[in-house]
Amino acid sequence: MPMTMTAKMRDRSKLGGYIALMKLRVVELLLVTTLPALVLAQKGIPSAGVSIATILGGTLAAGSANAFNMIIESDIDRVMARTSKRPLVTGVISDRAAIVFASAIGLISLLVFWVFTTPMATLFTFIAIAYYVVIYTMGLKRRTSQNIVWGGAAGCMPVFIGWAAITNSLSWAAVAFFLVIFFWTPPHFWALAIKYKDDYSAAGIPMLPVVATKTRVRTEMWFHTIAMIISSIALIEIAKLPLWSLIFTVVLGLVFALQLIQLNEKTDSYAKVAGKIFQWSISYLSLFSILLVVAQLVS
Repeated sequence: MPMTMTAKMRDRSKLGGYIALMKLRVVELLLVTTLPALVLAQKGIPSAGVSIATILGGTLAAGSANAFNMIIESDIDRVMARTSKRPLVTGVISDRAAIVFASAIGLISLLVFWVFTTPMATLFTFIAIAYYVVIYTMGLKRRTSQNIVWGGAAGCMPVFIGWAAITNSLSWAAVAFFLVIFFWTPPHFWALAIKYKDDYSAAGIPMLPVVATKTRVRTEMWFHTIAMIISSIALIEIAKLPLWSLIFTVVLGLVFALQLIQLNEKTDSYAKVAGKIFQWSISYLSLFSILLVVAQLVS
């Protein structure tokens, strides 16, 4: 009996390890932008089959990319307090098992998109996985402080994937939505990097808050925030959504800007405010996505 209980606990631990490899909390943010892309592309409620396939395929694709990211960065995770409990660091999952798992769910995701959606959605899914793993994780992250700027393009791909799953094409509205996420990503991630600056420094990762002055970080966050707000407004206009949705979009943008105004590099609350900006950025993306869905369905 004790051996049986131990075996069950080990199995549960491994299952939890595989789930952890997928970084499902990160995947949630990606899916938040997939649903409005489906609705905007359909100009209404998309079919249940395509929606389920896109959400499932997107979850597996993002999980695959995240798992490969953990495999490649296991040396970094060992020296960062924030990531020291990840399954490859603790040994719950072996590197070989992780590679097999990441490859398998990645291939399944492509198969799901190919069978149940469109060729273009499948292509974009492959590009998203490859870009995140090869361009961002292997190429940019350890080499440049602009890593999250250009690497963040992978996180924008769910917009194109969702759009293409419906239409097998793109539109200017899809491009505008892509740019919203593209410009949203740096202030979102830099706010987190401010909080964990020591961790990134110890790991030798040149995140902007590690290698640049606080003034430069704040300036670049402002640039991307303003560009994000402009892109959000452009999306509302291009998609021809109601005037009230434009007003709410402006309000959301102003709230984001007000959060950033409080980021004063000369005060002791600098890191604390950065943490609040990180949390609000998640709220902004979620609320904006809900706004897009509601605006499209009632217009």
